Amino acid sequence: MGLGPCGGRGGLAGASRDADGDHARLPHSIDEEVGMKVGFIGLGAMGSAMASNLIAAGHALTVWNRSPDAAEPLAALGAKVARTADRAAQGEVLHSMLANDAAVRAVFLDGGLLDAMEPGSVHVNHATISVALARELAAAHAERGIGYVAAPVFGRPDVAAAARLNIVVAGAASAVRKATPLLEALAARLWPLGEAPERANVVKLAGNFMLAAAIESMAEASALTRAYGVSAADFLEVMTSTLFAAPAYQGYGKLIAEQRYKPAGFALPLGFKDVGLAQAAAETERVPLPFAGVLRDSLLEALAAGDEDVDWSALAEVAARRARLDERGKG
Repeated sequence: MGLGPCGGRGGLAGASRDADGDHARLPHSIDEEVGMKVGFIGLGAMGSAMASNLIAAGHALTVWNRSPDAAEPLAALGAKVARTADRAAQGEVLHSMLANDAAVRAVFLDGGLLDAMEPGSVHVNHATISVALARELAAAHAERGIGYVAAPVFGRPDVAAAARLNIVVAGAASAVRKATPLLEALAARLWPLGEAPERANVVKLAGNFMLAAAIESMAEASALTRAYGVSAADFLEVMTSTLFAAPAYQGYGKLIAEQRYKPAGFALPLGFKDVGLAQAAAETERVPLPFAGVLRDSLLEALAAGDEDVDWSALAEVAARRARLDERGKG
């Protein structure tokens, strides 16, 4: 999935713009031609793909994962495997791609990983986390003299493997400059959003809210057409070739049309988590998000039906069950 331009103010100091006024790639550090000593923790499908691209870019990588087996393919590519998280945090920059607030808190705050990092080093956090935790992490890093960059990503594992992610970036300019050569090894484009890290996190949450809304609209609309004998595949081909010819609709529309929900590119429980985080961020600033409640209930209904390990495009099955299409022989 691509990410459209995040327009507006708040670009990082030193970020250049292209001729059309959009943010261009962030400036490289002075030492960009020299491989950096980098750590990476959190080696799920996304983290592993991203870490492999850092190795391919010539950086000396040390990796750690709670389940050690996930590190083996990276070791075969030349990464060092740390037995403990603190041993992966001894380089110039540490990347992390952990699942949620609880995992980030357990490793960095409660687990003491921040205390093991050297002052002057930089932590690049790719996780989709709450605005509240983003602010807490920024303060905790600053207290220890550690740079902190929020850099959540848009893209599924295949996009990560191709180094074509869109990465939204926020943090102190000096920390971002240091991390930029590494981020560019992972991305089709970087989108600078200012110095407050939570800006990157709220853009990620708002973007995922929009994706969930797109999936829900396709789910409900295709249930309607199925009730009249028009298959989801036929309907969605028309829509995604005309009015909604955009990557998000085309990618998720194809999954819905083919009922291909496994393996999950983005697991349904993560979607439920992210919509909840968007609601929490909205409540903090008194921003009504009426449709977020609908999305959260649909995702919760899917979870109640046992859909734990499927892609969140399986919201289409929720819409079909509500209409009892299978019972009516519509499909």
